[in-house]
Amino acid sequence: MAWVNELPVAAAFAALFAIVMLRANATYWIGRGLRAGAAHSRLGVGFVGRSTPRAERLVASWGPGAVTLSFLTIGLQTAINAGAGAVRMPMHRYLPAVVLGSLIWATIYSALGTALLIGAQHLLAA
Repeated sequence: MAWVNELPVAAAFAALFAIVMLRANATYWIGRGLRAGAAHSRLGVGFVGRSTPRAERLVASWGPGAVTLSFLTIGLQTAINAGAGAVRMPMHRYLPAVVLGSLIWATIYSALGTALLIGAQHLLAA
């Protein structure tokens, strides 16, 4: 992703935002697909039980916060987005959370990249 450092900050931000939105939404839909596939297999008994509706309600209400905050972590984004898909978090709750999280992530990475690039230029100039 070194090419991002060569872009203007706004373009780098837009590129990073698009990349993370695509990745997060793909992970969500993979989670949904795995849930649907598992429901039609012998594994489905373990995935869908009496507590599943309660878990789905819990994720529908508290999950958007977890989705947004997952973008501040390293390594949890994939699990949380796939989990949101697997428990079928409603899209009207998921999309605002993933957009906000992606904005946060793109801001952090584009600002950090810019700061590191400027710092490296100052070190090399000294």
